[in-house]
Amino acid sequence: MAEDLQSRRTVIAGVGAGGLTMVLAACGGDGGATSAAPQAQESSAAPSASASASASTGSGGGALTTAADVPVGGGTIFKEQKVVVTQPAAGQFKCFSAICTHKGCPVASVGDGTIDCPCHGSKFSIEDGSVKGGPATAPLAEVPIKVDGDSITLA
Repeated sequence: MAEDLQSRRTVIAGVGAGGLTMVLAACGGDGGATSAAPQAQESSAAPSASASASASTGSGGGALTTAADVPVGGGTIFKEQKVVVTQPAAGQFKCFSAICTHKGCPVASVGDGTIDCPCHGSKFSIEDGSVKGGPATAPLAEVPIKVDGDSITLA
């Protein structure tokens, strides 16, 4: 009887883990830079391996993108690094976490002055990451970057 009970628990745990995997996969992405709005652009240059490592370790690294690849009044999302770089005004660059503060979904587009999450409709300012539309109540975390000429790197 104890073996039968253990078998049932194993099956139930496996089904639960499978369901969780499907939910998380639905919120995930393919790891590249992306955009879905006219003001956001996909980066044509692949980020360097050191930039990828720096995003996960929190240290500086290689070039993330170029200034020319971030549209004025818009931004570019880097899924692999989980950041979004914006240019609210010409020559002014900001970087924020690309993870929505509401339920942890990755943001999917930048347009009309906001960084947009597709999961529940939260919108964040490209200027300071503040909430422009809920259900999120906390701003996107700012991520330090370094702009050197045309090169933008994670700081």
